[in-house]
Amino acid sequence: MLEQIIAFDKEMFLFFNSLHSPFWDSVMYAISGKYLWIPLYLGIIFFYFKKNGKKAYWILLFTILAVSLADLISVHAFKNVFERLRPCHEPTLQGLVYVVNGKCGGQFGFVSSHAANMFAVAVFTLNIFRNKFFTAFILCWALVVSYSRIYLGVHYPADVVCGALLGSAVSMALISAKKLWQTENELPAKT
Repeated sequence: MLEQIIAFDKEMFLFFNSLHSPFWDSVMYAISGKYLWIPLYLGIIFFYFKKNGKKAYWILLFTILAVSLADLISVHAFKNVFERLRPCHEPTLQGLVYVVNGKCGGQFGFVSSHAANMFAVAVFTLNIFRNKFFTAFILCWALVVSYSRIYLGVHYPADVVCGALLGSAVSMALISAKKLWQTENELPAKT
């Protein structure tokens, strides 16, 4: 059963990885980078403070914690444990993988840290802002960044899906912890 899932994952990877052009190569490479998204992160921080005042420091701290945990868990509990080769390092796929700009990344790819981190941010922030337009935007953003990793030849679809689930789960756990902390630390109403 596991072998069939891995075979299907490789087939899906080869299909999505084959959909490339010079234009999309540059777009996906930029989307997968760190610096393109700085304005988005600054905008989120700005609206945290606009909406929540001084409480935004705690929200920002929890967001940073969500991303940090998602990143650490994706590397130390998954990549270093499962040691699944990235498609661009997989000997059985040599000559079949389209790698953009010759950048393959580390040896192991399960789970995608990009997907884990992006979904950690997306799930945590959509819970804060609770706006249908923002929710649609931030989920699309996380999906596109995650897909870019397949396009670039560095992750299988399962790497991305499991990374997204991991990041979402981390954020949901922190949202629950944040709510519990707020409930326990609320001041009693004055009588």
